[in-house]
Amino acid sequence: MTQQMTIDRTGGPGDAGRRILVSDPLGAEGVDLLSETAKVDVRTGLSEDELVSIIGDYDALIVRSGTQVTGRIIDAAERLIVIGRAGVGTDNIDTEAATRRGIMVVNAPTGNTIAAVEHTIAMMLALARHIPQADASLRDGRWDRKKFMGVEVKDKVLGIVGLGRIGRQVARRVNSMDMEVLAFDAYVPADVGVRYGARMVSLDELFEKSDFITLHTSLTDETRGIIGPENLQKVKKGVRIVNCARGPLVDEKALLDALDRGVVAGAALDVFNEEPPSDTRLVNHPRVVVTPHLGASTLEAQAGVAVTAAEQVLAVLSGKPAEYALNAPILPADDVEILEPFVSLCERMAVFSTQIFREPASRIRIVFKGEIAKHDTTALRASVIKGLLEPVSEERINIVNAELAAQNRHLEIIEEKSSRSDHYGSMITLSMGTDGDARTLSGTVMHGKPHIVMINEYPVDFEPEGYIAVLHNNDIPGVIGKVGTILGQENINIAFMQVGRNQPRGKAIMILGLDEEMPRSVIDKLVESDLIFDANLARV
Repeated sequence: MTQQMTIDRTGGPGDAGRRILVSDPLGAEGVDLLSETAKVDVRTGLSEDELVSIIGDYDALIVRSGTQVTGRIIDAAERLIVIGRAGVGTDNIDTEAATRRGIMVVNAPTGNTIAAVEHTIAMMLALARHIPQADASLRDGRWDRKKFMGVEVKDKVLGIVGLGRIGRQVARRVNSMDMEVLAFDAYVPADVGVRYGARMVSLDELFEKSDFITLHTSLTDETRGIIGPENLQKVKKGVRIVNCARGPLVDEKALLDALDRGVVAGAALDVFNEEPPSDTRLVNHPRVVVTPHLGASTLEAQAGVAVTAAEQVLAVLSGKPAEYALNAPILPADDVEILEPFVSLCERMAVFSTQIFREPASRIRIVFKGEIAKHDTTALRASVIKGLLEPVSEERINIVNAELAAQNRHLEIIEEKSSRSDHYGSMITLSMGTDGDARTLSGTVMHGKPHIVMINEYPVDFEPEGYIAVLHNNDIPGVIGKVGTILGQENINIAFMQVGRNQPRGKAIMILGLDEEMPRSVIDKLVESDLIFDANLARV
């Protein structure tokens, strides 16, 4: 049933322009946070057709697992900037379609970590001691103590498939229960496993040696059905399997067969291939413990994922990096303070270059020098592409679809790094065109603000913001006065002036920060003065 609620507590006129649709139940803490800076519509239970008809009015969409965000919905989302998932999994969001449209997808992977960890351990212990079955039997009037003989987890081997946030915390907790922990994760090095009390092994070894197996990996083509016919032939007889991650990680028919044959002693399942499951054979199996997808169902987790999702969405809407972006370069948490001003520098340099270097280039070289070269520059590269293409493209270009847009336009991006920087602690240089006819622009960050410090061979120093005129001239007396006179006659105020030259009375460059836009007619007048032989205006 469709439910609707509108919350609008925005204070300023600029805030009220943002509209956010919440299409699944979201914790009040998250809704309250969103409503401080935007108009929030909470409309749950919408069909795909209903979402298609209204999504064009919204800047952001927040869902949980109920709403299926299809390509059809995304294609109708003309204003949409970000889709937030209040939780971890985004199987219900067509992320590929969102990426093509330049829509960022963010999630809240940490808010329910502890809830999922504790539920996993609770399910493992319930499985080991037959707690649900014994509870049901006693409530039915029976006292069958012998029927529910359990096993201890002490000195048993727990195999963890997927040593991410949840898997690591499970490992840490069962260490205190005197369990030996084996772990498989193709992306986690051995030393990380040791840090959490787990020995990294191959998947085959994990299946062969584990008394309990718990799944904490994401759902991919490789992991779908990882508990299936082939791997169930490798498991230790009497193994117990826990799945609180993703239903399709388990081939349910193969698991049912292994339970019936006694290969698997028991299973604890919080998630299923189909939810709710229409095939109830596993649900009703006497050696299976089940819960209806309760892994994140704690008061603390619901508040946590709601607030985290809201924070991510608001960050994107305000132009800030999102810590948990799934289809855009992520700024590592430890590096955000360092990299964020360089993200702005890269985009501004690129926007500036498209206006002062008028000939389009099919090859862009990005050179990172000094301290910045030691960091992950993926987001900086995407920001350069965004700055280059957004001003000249009819479609939305941002860091989400920047790489895809560059590929579609056959734009070659070459990236180089050097730990040495001759003049600044960190410097970024954009070089456009072929090596023999390259136009270059260099910049750095000073006191947290972007500065352009070189245009071609000319040293300069200015902040790329507002209207900026770039004039090429001969370094002779009278040029500055003539330029000032012409702009004064046109009532154009000069905010700042920078000059750069290589030698006295040679070629020179003049940078003017202007309070007003300089019309083409004034540019022509400057060039016609014979003192200026080239002039361009940029707005950054």
